Amino acid sequence: MLIYESTHGTVHEETVRVPGPNEVAWVRMENPSPDEVKHVLGDLYKCHPLLVEDAIKLNQRPKMDTYKNHIFLTFFAVSEQLEPQEIGIVIGSNFVITVYKDNLPFIDQLYHTCQEVEDRLRHPGAILHAILDRCVDDYSIVADHFDDRLNSMEQAVYSNPRIRIAQDIFQLKRTMHQLRRVIVEERITLSAIAHHSFPYTREEDDVYFMDIMDHISRVVDSLDIFRESLTGLLELQMSMKSDRMNEIMKTLTIFSTIFLPLTFIVGLYGMNFKYIPELSWDYGYLYVWILMLILSGIMWYYFKRKHWF
Repeated sequence: MLIYESTHGTVHEETVRVPGPNEVAWVRMENPSPDEVKHVLGDLYKCHPLLVEDAIKLNQRPKMDTYKNHIFLTFFAVSEQLEPQEIGIVIGSNFVITVYKDNLPFIDQLYHTCQEVEDRLRHPGAILHAILDRCVDDYSIVADHFDDRLNSMEQAVYSNPRIRIAQDIFQLKRTMHQLRRVIVEERITLSAIAHHSFPYTREEDDVYFMDIMDHISRVVDSLDIFRESLTGLLELQMSMKSDRMNEIMKTLTIFSTIFLPLTFIVGLYGMNFKYIPELSWDYGYLYVWILMLILSGIMWYYFKRKHWF
């Protein structure tokens, strides 16, 4: 844990304990065992049993539970695989406790930054803002990643309408839906922190939480636009495939129509009868070829005039 002493303005690291009146503590618990969570939250910091239970399970949706002497927040970071990673945040009058299962590099970076910059730990609201701000910044990076993926998919469809991207589109939409559901609920939590009297932040911090809420709102709007664009892209590909199929069917139909009278002619003169009027002609074979070529040319010219191909 990190301890900030307001009297001397210094930050140092200690084993987990309850901070004094002039101290602010940040306890970082990465993949703790249930006994460790019970000891720190239940025995040392006297948290509510329901809060201890939520911190052990870490399977909550984004929420904010208010207790007598502390508040429990559930917020989510995003992994490199674009999967939400839950963070349990316990906030008191002079402490912040973060509980999470998977490794979160930005938490480690922020922890080291607080060791070097004492002002980051001046009160619990500053620590809370730093954590939430980094999570939302990652959301913006994820939104940019979705934008790049969407642009590459659009270029691929325009280059080759027969490319198989339906599975990628549905998978991306599922990921967006999962993230959007989490982020929308987090926006409600941020609104409660920024617009209401949050007991462990200062009045001047409200504008910073409003800024985070503005960023998260823009991410939600971007995700909505991307989801609509993915649906439109899938419909566009299906439409382009349909147009291509129509062109192929039109070409085949034209060829079939041209060969239909030719097939009739060769079938007529291919009958096995002894007496056929033109059978004795010296150049009958040539006449038939000339007739078929002229008939094919007339039909081709007619189709061209009608702009059928």
